[in-house]
Amino acid sequence: MNGTTTCVEAVHYYLQQIEVSSHLNAFVEIFAEEALTNARYLDEQRSKNGLHGKLHGVVIGIKDVISFKGHKLTASSHILDGFTSVYNATAVQCLLDEGAIIIGRQNCDEFAMGSSNENSAYGHVLNAADTTRVPGGSSGGSAVAVQAGLCMLSLGSDTGGSVRQPADFCGIIGLKPSYGRISRYGLIAYASSFDQIGIFGTSIDDVALALEVMSGADAYDSTVNDAPPPAASAVAGVDNATYKLAYFKESLEHPGLDPEIKAAFELFVKRLTDAGHTVQAIDFELLDYVVPTYYILTTAEASSNLSRYDGVKFGYRSAEKSDDLSVFYKQNRSEGFGKEVKRRIMLGTFVLSAGYYDAYYTKAQQIRQILSQKTQAIFGQYDAILSPTVPSPAFKIGEKSNDPIEMFLADIYTVFANLVGIPGISLPLFQHSNGMPFGMQVMTSQMNEVTLLRLSKRLMQLNGAE
Repeated sequence: MNGTTTCVEAVHYYLQQIEVSSHLNAFVEIFAEEALTNARYLDEQRSKNGLHGKLHGVVIGIKDVISFKGHKLTASSHILDGFTSVYNATAVQCLLDEGAIIIGRQNCDEFAMGSSNENSAYGHVLNAADTTRVPGGSSGGSAVAVQAGLCMLSLGSDTGGSVRQPADFCGIIGLKPSYGRISRYGLIAYASSFDQIGIFGTSIDDVALALEVMSGADAYDSTVNDAPPPAASAVAGVDNATYKLAYFKESLEHPGLDPEIKAAFELFVKRLTDAGHTVQAIDFELLDYVVPTYYILTTAEASSNLSRYDGVKFGYRSAEKSDDLSVFYKQNRSEGFGKEVKRRIMLGTFVLSAGYYDAYYTKAQQIRQILSQKTQAIFGQYDAILSPTVPSPAFKIGEKSNDPIEMFLADIYTVFANLVGIPGISLPLFQHSNGMPFGMQVMTSQMNEVTLLRLSKRLMQLNGAE
């Protein structure tokens, strides 16, 4: 807050904007009264003693896979109908401790599985730039909420591009931090070795501050990295460095890449070199293995993680009665899960089954290790890797619904960062001739978000966008 607007006024403004834009279906629940109560408390605290947190009065929405104590949590799935969070996610607690106001939970693909936000039990989210097009997924509601000005920041989750891809489709910033940078405690698991809470915003400085607040050690998550949180002040300073950047030659030669995206990328590379940076094309012959490896490993982990949803202790339970436990489970899960979630559970169960485990799962783990080694070698020579974020701008609703393979290939550039655990960001730099925005992805070495955000700021400034 800049001191000219009260927290209460800010919350009222965003509640009005949410109501006006309700047709976008970005939110599944608004915490109006609670947000106003918290805003009044923050205003009183500031007027009394001037004390305020780093995110004082910042209005934030959270994806419906992140726990907020005392509030519903469904992962946009019928299988969790009626479930209420009994604790705060660590990331949410960090936000609240610094004076943020949570205004609502946001629509998403069911259990974060999807690239278009067409797989939600609450219906499609619409892209505010063109309501006939998808916003991307799985964090589509979180992206649209920032795109349409319904909140200041949003939290999403990114397992294979679910923050960066919708950020690209919606023309905003989407950051996936390094694996382990932000605690996953309180994040509903899709694929535990890939999942990471991410941030949507319109300013690099805002995203950097939110990242600083949420980063750090957490006794509830053993996978959190103990590295010091990336200081937002390190991103805010003047950066006169010249960078050595790489891009995968194969990424621009991919047959699915939109010609306009390729042309914009190549032109921007020339602008970077003209500005004194080094940009080099490098060979990366494993690109075609990235998507298959990702889907084998994530569906295997999903099969395991989602086995807990059986209708016994919480969530959806079929109206059909049965004394047979197997039939009882089958009824609950068949009726509670949507089509895409079932598809991924079955694929994951298959690759983990006897006779196929070594052929698929073990082989995919070996490729993941090779990818990690090659990535470390690249960052021994370069500061960052550039790529398109997605192969095409936002597509029409229903355009790819009947072709799961084509939908999966929308993730070809984003899943790499999740496989090797590095941070990645999508920057809103370009506009397609069809009027839709699209961006560029930047990736740096593990736990090197400061370089990522400083470089991102330079790229935005070069394009006149920051």
